[in-house]
Amino acid sequence: MADSVPVRCPTCRRENAFTPPTFPCACGAPLTLPVLRGGIPVEILHRTWQSSWVEVRCETCGRLDEWPAPESGCACGTVVRVPVVPVPTPPPPNLPAPGSTAAAPPNGPPRRPPVLRPAFRPVTIRTAGDCVTAAAQYLKWLGFTDIARVPERTASGVDLRGSGVVAQVDPTTRATKLREIECLWLNALNDSAVAVCFSLAGYSRDARARADALHIPLFVMDLTGTPQPVNDPADELIRDGTGR
Repeated sequence: MADSVPVRCPTCRRENAFTPPTFPCACGAPLTLPVLRGGIPVEILHRTWQSSWVEVRCETCGRLDEWPAPESGCACGTVVRVPVVPVPTPPPPNLPAPGSTAAAPPNGPPRRPPVLRPAFRPVTIRTAGDCVTAAAQYLKWLGFTDIARVPERTASGVDLRGSGVVAQVDPTTRATKLREIECLWLNALNDSAVAVCFSLAGYSRDARARADALHIPLFVMDLTGTPQPVNDPADELIRDGTGR
């Protein structure tokens, strides 16, 4: 459990002990929100979606994600938002000197630049339906703008369809199995579409291996509703976007 830190109420000046929350990162490591010691808590008078999330980098895998902003309540009734340590701004890339020629990549053609997108706004997961909604929002964020939910889940397990994409969303607490990956791939093959899979509990080892072989992007979802890539095809889909 994370160590508690003192948080002074701005209303009654009472000092309360606050334990920063810990969340599971997609890499499996526990991530404790790094509360800024000595930071000034801000009373929450009204809530907005943007102010309810903070960016924190996992110290284990280096992944930068958005997490629920830590809040602390006082006996006087005041609720404050506790500040966290800000994520350091990365240094600018080294640019070639004027008149110089940039070195060519050692192998193959130059890599295409990543698609620029606004920050993804997750949908908090409380029900199985929320999982499907979060996956649909994520696919739209990736560029599949006409995503629609399948009215009745078919035996093949397809939950979402759009132009050039079919997706399965597994909201159960068991790992997604090999058969589900293969059925999804056959559906995508029949529709000449990209197959994408989302799972709340991850994937069995043979399912993961088959998805890698078939080049199917796999994502895991946490309760904040933020899908995380778990294989190379998923990383490529995020980097290149749809239609690239």
